[in-house]
Amino acid sequence: MRYVVAISGASGSIYGVRLLQELKGEKILVMSDSAKAILESETDYTVDQVCDMADKVYGDGDMFASIASGSFRYDAMFVAPCSESSVAKFANGIADTLISRSVSVCIKEGRRLVLLVRETPKSAIMLENELKLARLGVRIVDANPGFYPRPKTVDDIVDIVVGRCMDQVDAEHDLYKRWE
Repeated sequence: MRYVVAISGASGSIYGVRLLQELKGEKILVMSDSAKAILESETDYTVDQVCDMADKVYGDGDMFASIASGSFRYDAMFVAPCSESSVAKFANGIADTLISRSVSVCIKEGRRLVLLVRETPKSAIMLENELKLARLGVRIVDANPGFYPRPKTVDDIVDIVVGRCMDQVDAEHDLYKRWE
């Protein structure tokens, strides 16, 4: 399996990190400049440590990266976390960074795309943008954990949310106890 993981400038960079740790197979990483700054303020990880979790890393300005082309094949893409600013770009076809271009390509090629949106409350504009993408087959996952697995730590909560993202692309994991 080959996955693209994009980390945008929303709070919650730990979600992208956890995906990189848990996904099996080849992992391609893109981080926005904002994501890099937020990562180091929210977690104990450095940008270099996160980059080392991926098999290939591209800069968000690298429009010649393989993932910017529809002919480059991969199984699924995650934007985790995904800012509502990014959602707005994606919903309106703005492809001015590698992340937004790759999402545009993912949508036009009909590939599996999961956006882990990390924003609340949401305005009507945000909801309309998400609805537009959902109608195109994009999976919108809010960073809302279930509590039936009885999380005890922040890591447990992160695992539940990341596990739900992985469920959207049928990626195997044991990050949380499923409903019985």
